[in-house]
Amino acid sequence: MRRHGFKSIAMAAGLALAGLSSVAGHAAAPAPVGAVASPAPQAAAEPGGVSNIAPTTAGATPAAAPASPLLAQDGAPAVRIDPLVGHPQDGVFGLQTQVTKNGEFAHWMHNVVLFPVITIISLFVLALLVWVVMRYRASANAIPSKTSHNTLIEVLWTLLPVVILVLIAVPSIGLLQAQFKPAPVGAVTLKAIGNQWYWTYQYPDHGGFEITANMLKERNEVAAGERARTDADGPRLLATDNRIVLPVGVPIRLITTSNDVIHSWAVPAFWIKLDAVPGRLNETSFTIEKPGLYFGQCSELCGARHAYMPIAVQAVPAPQFAAWVAAKGGTMPAAGQASNKVIPQPGADSNPTEPATDYKAPPAGPNPATATTPATPQGATQNPAGAGNAGQ
Repeated sequence: MRRHGFKSIAMAAGLALAGLSSVAGHAAAPAPVGAVASPAPQAAAEPGGVSNIAPTTAGATPAAAPASPLLAQDGAPAVRIDPLVGHPQDGVFGLQTQVTKNGEFAHWMHNVVLFPVITIISLFVLALLVWVVMRYRASANAIPSKTSHNTLIEVLWTLLPVVILVLIAVPSIGLLQAQFKPAPVGAVTLKAIGNQWYWTYQYPDHGGFEITANMLKERNEVAAGERARTDADGPRLLATDNRIVLPVGVPIRLITTSNDVIHSWAVPAFWIKLDAVPGRLNETSFTIEKPGLYFGQCSELCGARHAYMPIAVQAVPAPQFAAWVAAKGGTMPAAGQASNKVIPQPGADSNPTEPATDYKAPPAGPNPATATTPATPQGATQNPAGAGNAGQ
């Protein structure tokens, strides 16, 4: 019995050693031809199966040469950041300094109309509550009044709020209308496309070149060969590897859309916050009045890395903008020329070789009332009416 038990233990040990050696052999053996290597596990902080780095596309803008004087306008620190304009300030309450007409009017309305009205109403209601508590407490008013109506008070508390709301509505409606006023002829068209999680920009009126902007990471976060953020690039979580460049004093037509989920293109100093919706084009216009660097972020919850979609805009004089467009391989349109570029929506099933306004009549049928109506260009974007609602 002991001999058989010893033999069993010896055989079990031999099998275990053989299994370990075979596992080690498989681990050291080279992978067969055509086999796909298993991906390394992602860090816990990163969402599985996604990346915040934009993929390389054929239309992506190549990096400028190290000696290029326009490298600064591609994202390097050549323009000094104003410590008081264009980005959040530590310990400061209130709206950012505005550099557009709509922003200046909205800032005035907030400080001169809304904030005083809110403060006065809040203090008035607080005073009423204090007076009611003190005047009608049980010790001072042992026998409660049985009054149930007071015509004068009821008229006042009905009409006064209506008058206040009407007075506030007049400038509010004007500001809302101005925010969505169509851009005039000769505006610079900027198409902002939201992705998870970075922005892609196109300049349809200037040759259609494309820029991809990713957030610059901190020194302790970058991998080998990556450039880390510096204070000259911009604030933490707001600096990008590529800044978009826009001219000062020229109307900007902003068109937003998305390739995946709803994003929102927001730059507080411009008083701009425009949603980017998949399959749709949203449009607004604004004019930057002061050169400088302006920062913003995606302002619509769009996924795990929503907080890492910054926006960096470099506003420069028109001649510098023209030089930057030339450096990107683009072309400047004729002065005052209307934008005639068709802006396709993501996922649109269209033939780029045919104009968007072409229409072919359907074959004649017994019921002409069911015939399809021709597509007509709409708004400044010249989209077919069936493709979306921008400009309607």
